[in-house]
Amino acid sequence: MPPAANGALGRFWLARGWRAQLALICGFGALGALGQAPFSLPALSLLGFALAFGVFPAMTTPRAAFWRGLAFGSGYFIVALHWIVQPFLVDIARHGWMAPFALILIAVGLALFWGGAFAAARWVGRSAWALVPLIALAELGRAYLFTGFPWAMPAYGFVDGLGGQGAAWVGSHGLNLVFLAIVAALSQLWVRPIVGVAGLVLAVLVLWPVSAAQQGTGDGPLLRLVQPNAPQHLKWHPDHVWKHFGRAIEATRAGEARPDLIIWPETSVPTRLGEAQNALAAIAGAAKGVPVVLGMNRTTGRRIYNSAVVLDEKGEVAGVYDKHHLVPFGEYVPFGDVLARFGIHGLAAREGAGYSAGPGPRLLELGAVGRALPLICYEVVFPQDVRNVSERPDFLMQMTNDAWFGSFSGPYQHLQQARMRAIETGLPLVRAANTGISAVVDARGRVVAQLGLGRAGYLDATLPPKHPKTVYATSGDLPIAGLLGLLVASLLWWRRPKSD
Repeated sequence: MPPAANGALGRFWLARGWRAQLALICGFGALGALGQAPFSLPALSLLGFALAFGVFPAMTTPRAAFWRGLAFGSGYFIVALHWIVQPFLVDIARHGWMAPFALILIAVGLALFWGGAFAAARWVGRSAWALVPLIALAELGRAYLFTGFPWAMPAYGFVDGLGGQGAAWVGSHGLNLVFLAIVAALSQLWVRPIVGVAGLVLAVLVLWPVSAAQQGTGDGPLLRLVQPNAPQHLKWHPDHVWKHFGRAIEATRAGEARPDLIIWPETSVPTRLGEAQNALAAIAGAAKGVPVVLGMNRTTGRRIYNSAVVLDEKGEVAGVYDKHHLVPFGEYVPFGDVLARFGIHGLAAREGAGYSAGPGPRLLELGAVGRALPLICYEVVFPQDVRNVSERPDFLMQMTNDAWFGSFSGPYQHLQQARMRAIETGLPLVRAANTGISAVVDARGRVVAQLGLGRAGYLDATLPPKHPKTVYATSGDLPIAGLLGLLVASLLWWRRPKSD
């Protein structure tokens, strides 16, 4: 009889039929997703994973483990990524029917990584400890393969605790490994109490909250983040588009004290760069000699780019960055030239066209404020992109249109992941978001100031100082990838055939 059958959890599991087992472990996955924002309940996340790890030894074959791992991952990603239906509801008449299929397909597709990890762990043996490096390796693959989609990694639940500060040393993927090791220890609580108690102690330590940040009045430059709050279904509507632009102009003009830099969100200027002379003149007039970074589209021939444009003190274009990590099926469609013949285009592309990718990360020179690494929308969820520049910036600058993500979980998760990038790099981060949450984050990932979701206006805040370059910013994911490779090789080395 499997070792887990010696415990009450294992006996309960073995007494269930396969349908009940799939439903149970799917529920464990849903519980495991509650560490993600806006729930931000990492203790429940650890519990959900620990329950799945606890029943793993009772899975009789690699095939059985695969299906149960797939169900566990599906439950996790359905809860964590349920906001994914929101883009399809913007134009509900055209795209609404796709919403449930999109959620199910992406959840199950991502869960395949975890199903494979469960199957491989069961092929190695019955110990839940084998899941630790294998799921961590699956998450690393999810971040890189097929352009990558590392949204809602388990480690993000640590961002408010002491454990989150470890990202400065090992990055988010290293924290995934720590998370999973704690889970494996917790799953032993009723079988090997000493190991389980050790897991509880570690869980308390990593979840212990860090001290809150205070908005300072130091010597740092004063930034203004503009939040026009344009709902996505009205953003490009001819009766509303200039009203939203007017809000941004008023926020730019407001106040007697002038900031050192003004930042608008992604695609907040309703005309393309080559056709925007009047719009840029209006912005420069409202800025009163303050540099402005604008989110807008630009074209080169038939190519369209999602860009960040620097308007200097004289109102002239002084720099351009083109988004390089595009959203598959959102901003472009793979094999788009073929699929366009059937009317299939990226959801975020206006007039049915897709975006082209820029050449890669680059810094923008912003005068006295320093040099910024621009990150447009979901580029901030990729640790490898944030550190993939030859020179170190003074701060990270995210410009985003989170109106696509709804008003419940998506915008909060986006901010949660942006905060982790600040910790990993030791750099402050500022984010201007169309509908919110616009925020200033210090180099420890703490929110210094923010303008809430669904509000129009602006946020003035001092840019926090940057910290010394972190270990992770120097080494990246290579050390963790190497460690995971060694751990998996050790599992293979020590594998012994076992009969069921």
